[in-house]
Amino acid sequence: MSDPSSLPPMPLLTVEGLVKRFGGVAAVDGISFTLEAGQIMGVIGPNGAGKTTLFDCLAGSQLPDAGQIRLAGQRIERLPAWRRTGIGLGRTFQIPRPFPAMSVLENVMLGAKDQAGERILPNWVAPGRVRRQEAACRERAHELLTFVTLASLSHAPAGSLSGGQRKLLELARALMAKPSLILLDEPAAGVNPALLEIIIERLLAMNRAGTTLLLIEHNIDMVARLCRHVLVMANGRPLAAGTPENVTSDPRVAEAYLGGAVA
Repeated sequence: MSDPSSLPPMPLLTVEGLVKRFGGVAAVDGISFTLEAGQIMGVIGPNGAGKTTLFDCLAGSQLPDAGQIRLAGQRIERLPAWRRTGIGLGRTFQIPRPFPAMSVLENVMLGAKDQAGERILPNWVAPGRVRRQEAACRERAHELLTFVTLASLSHAPAGSLSGGQRKLLELARALMAKPSLILLDEPAAGVNPALLEIIIERLLAMNRAGTTLLLIEHNIDMVARLCRHVLVMANGRPLAAGTPENVTSDPRVAEAYLGGAVA
């Protein structure tokens, strides 16, 4: 019998033969990959390649028609999105949608999980516990806003933030749940160069602190700076995989971007 300590570590995320169809069209068609804990991996491809549908299946907003998804060894492809959040999966969106009338701080606090005050009974029978949890939640939210450079705007309405600042707000809110893996859908989209540098630096800092990242991104320079491994999709299928340098020099990738998949 082999020594368990000698076995290679289990991937944090394993995707096997994932398929998602809409009518007769396979938006995701046989995608397989693994993501090791501590990695930053990129998913690239032309518009219409199926990247966001892949993320929808991973996060639970869409259920796949076939295939398996394992997070830390646990099958999750049939779990609802809130259950996936509870076991360590976070997500940000291409177009952030904060609650505009709520403060930036309050928006971040919404990302916390397992808060007793969200249920009616603890507010009556254990109000002290609820107050302590809320105080700790508020303190952590302040720390995360400092981390994403938005502390000075903590009491501003979230609707007043710029597009880039909303991306940073989403990062802070995702981190409130202490995820092991965050799915990032185009974190550079619509962001000015100055804020983009802040986002890249914060993502690297998150990764150094132990958060694994899987991102969709059209900004190839950003992908090259962040990722050691890249998956290229076209027409819902895997087209190429490897280092950013290898995949961007692949003629099939150039063809897909210039004349392949359509939106």
